[in-house]
Amino acid sequence: MKTNSLRLQLLAWVVLPLAGLATINLWTSQRNALATADLVTDRMLVGSARAIAEQVAMADGVLDATIPPAAIEMFDTGDRDSVYYRVETAGGRLLTGYPDLPQAPRHASVEASYRDHMLRLLTLSHAVIGAGGDSPITVTVGITLSGHDAMVKRLWFSAFVQQLALVAIAGVFVLLGLRRGLAPLMSLRDAVRSPSRSDLDPVDAPGAQSEIRPLIEALNAYMERVRAQMGAQRRFIANAAHQLRTPLALLSTQASYALRETAIDARQEALVALQASSGKLARLAEQLLTLSRAEPGSRRPRADRIDLTEAARHVLETQAPAAIARKIDLGLEETGPVAVIGDGTMLREMIVNLVDNALRYSTAGASVTVKLAAIDSEAVLTVADDGPGIPAEERDHVFERFYRIAGSTEEGSGLGLAIVREVVENAGGRVTLGDGAAGGLVVEVRLPLA
Repeated sequence: MKTNSLRLQLLAWVVLPLAGLATINLWTSQRNALATADLVTDRMLVGSARAIAEQVAMADGVLDATIPPAAIEMFDTGDRDSVYYRVETAGGRLLTGYPDLPQAPRHASVEASYRDHMLRLLTLSHAVIGAGGDSPITVTVGITLSGHDAMVKRLWFSAFVQQLALVAIAGVFVLLGLRRGLAPLMSLRDAVRSPSRSDLDPVDAPGAQSEIRPLIEALNAYMERVRAQMGAQRRFIANAAHQLRTPLALLSTQASYALRETAIDARQEALVALQASSGKLARLAEQLLTLSRAEPGSRRPRADRIDLTEAARHVLETQAPAAIARKIDLGLEETGPVAVIGDGTMLREMIVNLVDNALRYSTAGASVTVKLAAIDSEAVLTVADDGPGIPAEERDHVFERFYRIAGSTEEGSGLGLAIVREVVENAGGRVTLGDGAAGGLVVEVRLPLA
């Protein structure tokens, strides 16, 4: 089961590979223990066979084979092994020992079954002076494997205990190291949770390692962005409240005036003014909502395929009555579909604000022209008007929220171009302001083509 503990994960990454290596080492230790036991047993067999062979001699013209006690006692290791031997002449005549004992290759040890026991056997040749044709004699010695197997187990168990102790000690040191190494993270956690610190203030963990420093810096940078967003929201709410206060007060005044008037004409005039003010207030509320939706992170990103030409045509149709009422020539110049990827609702709202601004600041008899074209893998939207334009020194400020050019007589909230910039930047484009050929303002929007 997957654990969410970083300490346990790091411990597992260290101890489990170490345990795997220890397992491999135990396997090689078992092989080495077996080889060591084989070597010791073979040396004992060689010593026993040589001790027996050296006691074979001619006595009164007859070969005499006497088994020295030391040749048998050297196998007495407390494991109750049985020792078997066989001495015969070169012609195969048995001098002493067990006649049915298997014989091993000369000077090599083998394992064979004898009397329901596994033996390790070794055969040694030895020349006897004066023995004639009976020389050299062969001596075969065999021993059961109890001592041999016990030696393998002792050697392997010793290695097992050492490996187990090594893994356990390594685990303890790893835990201590992790506890010490993760202490800066715990300090960072305590610093974030501390009730004594102000919200979103930068945090620090003294003694933090270089690997943890980027996390602390990223956390502080994130809190800085959140702090900036919260500050922007507070300013937005304050500005919105300020912008709404005036039209709401005007609505209340006009309503009170209409209630007090008894003359039908005066009351009608007050109601018309009240209707106009409520329309402006509705437009302001709509722009505030649009700006809120245009902010990054305020809504789920959309990737619609939008034909800007069709969107512009629809916007101009809805704005045509306002243009006709103000006697403004509103036109569209396009050469075909211009497709982009983005939020269709917000892109259409961008065009609405551009056209609304152009109509608002144009005088009667002027013209407003919307152009669309695809140039160098970009969709280019321009809105040109015959209005007063925007001074060059003001162009860096008009994209700010609620910013109004000093001395402007046209009513507005100062949100139109702010909305345009938010929408364009969210769509991966850019917006610039320029002067028209015959005066006025030209707003150019460039977006990546779909």
